[in-house]
Amino acid sequence: MVIASSVPFNCHGGEEREGCLSCPWRSPRTMNSSEFRRRGKEMTDFVADYLDGIEGRQVYPDVQPGYLRSLVPSTAPEEPDTFEDIINDVERIIMPGVTHWHSPYFFAYFPSANSYPAMLADMLCGAIGCIGFSWAASPACTELETVMMDWLGKMLKLPEAFLAGEAGEGGGVIQGSASEATLMALLAARTKVTRRLQAASPGLTQGAIMEKLVAYSSDQAHSSVERAGLIGGVKMKSIPSDGKFAMRGSALQEAMERDKAEGLIPFFVVATLGTTSCCSFDSLLEVGPICNKEDVWLHIDAAYAGSSFICPEFRHLLNGVEFADSFNFNPHKWLLVNFDCSAMWVKKRTDLIGAFKLDPVYLKHSHQDSGLITDYRHWQLPLGRRFRSLKMWFVFRMYGVKGLQAYIRKHVQLAHEFEHLLHQDPRFEICAEVTLGLVCFRLKGSNKLNEALLERINGTKKIHLVPCHLRDKFVLRFAICSRTVESAHVRLAWEHISQLASDLLGAEKE
Repeated sequence: MVIASSVPFNCHGGEEREGCLSCPWRSPRTMNSSEFRRRGKEMTDFVADYLDGIEGRQVYPDVQPGYLRSLVPSTAPEEPDTFEDIINDVERIIMPGVTHWHSPYFFAYFPSANSYPAMLADMLCGAIGCIGFSWAASPACTELETVMMDWLGKMLKLPEAFLAGEAGEGGGVIQGSASEATLMALLAARTKVTRRLQAASPGLTQGAIMEKLVAYSSDQAHSSVERAGLIGGVKMKSIPSDGKFAMRGSALQEAMERDKAEGLIPFFVVATLGTTSCCSFDSLLEVGPICNKEDVWLHIDAAYAGSSFICPEFRHLLNGVEFADSFNFNPHKWLLVNFDCSAMWVKKRTDLIGAFKLDPVYLKHSHQDSGLITDYRHWQLPLGRRFRSLKMWFVFRMYGVKGLQAYIRKHVQLAHEFEHLLHQDPRFEICAEVTLGLVCFRLKGSNKLNEALLERINGTKKIHLVPCHLRDKFVLRFAICSRTVESAHVRLAWEHISQLASDLLGAEKE
């Protein structure tokens, strides 16, 4: 039976003719290296122009949920679009809905790192395109990560036990986020305590142990810590913080003793250095010895503040790290390495690897048991991983330690400048100690008053802030974020806030 076709099989004598839509074997239009060179230069100019002009863009978008769907077709195009059309649509469709995190008027959340060397490294990462789940999958991907994590560990002056070196028991790994690092540490700790208890009492089931395990963190810890407990299927208890919003050793010890008396098994503690709400610091020098005495895994979450520890004047904030089993912070927040790059170290990598190691034959290779290298698939939740250490290598080399230190110090100085402006206005109060680049403040008065002030601030869209709760107070957070922020931007932000406060207080009197 012959099926008729409207497409001629022998179109153009069997040769593909460019532009003919009838050729059944025709290749879709693709970008070749020549066009890539041209478009790449255009995209570089587009990115540079965007960042150079970002100060002139409204920092927060003026769109409603669902705005984008009506601006794009309901299905993907059957035929290729042109590069020009795509770039035009970036400005028409994408930019109206972008919150400009790198605007010097963005003071919300915490910084999201951004630098040209990191962007160039990301470009190279995409070009190499390796999936570095093992040493054999791309040796350079694995080995550069190990070395970069040692470089960074030395910049922080971490204890030698956390470094891989040539024969160390510890080492570092790049995770996607601090949330992943906390979860990995918790799961490793859960496995370690389960095996220890089952070795001592072989009749104990995993279920019987799991229902008694309990982990602890400060009441100021990030919500991802509680989420790690939910995913890990263990009880997570919140330790009340002191007047400076810090977890103290006495409160932790009291909670542990109470739980042990009830037959529970403390196994994991998260100490936060630089909490999200107010950048407070748990007392490592008190909490650490308790964890070591109780044989409880201590994980340190320094997602934001960790970058500052490369500066000698802030390194004391990390004192007590020697008591920890694992430590994590995000270079993608404050160390000019673009997202994602979350640095995690462990003292004994076998504790982490042993909890997750699976070796199907298709992933094995001849060097995996040599002791000279590691396969990072055993250190993380996903199997695949990108060549993220290139970003660290580029940034560390092109800025140098001194350049990175200067960047951190500038942000801290700007935060103190904003703190000084607040001190000069008796209508405002500062709600937590200003240690690094975050200032927590509010108008003296009710929560409702401060909610109204924040609504006015974000409603005008000249600057962008987010709030937090400290105890029963609604507080505004002013975080120094942008790589390009200067004193003039901070002062303009303050004048704007001050004027809106005057308008609000004047309206309250009417």
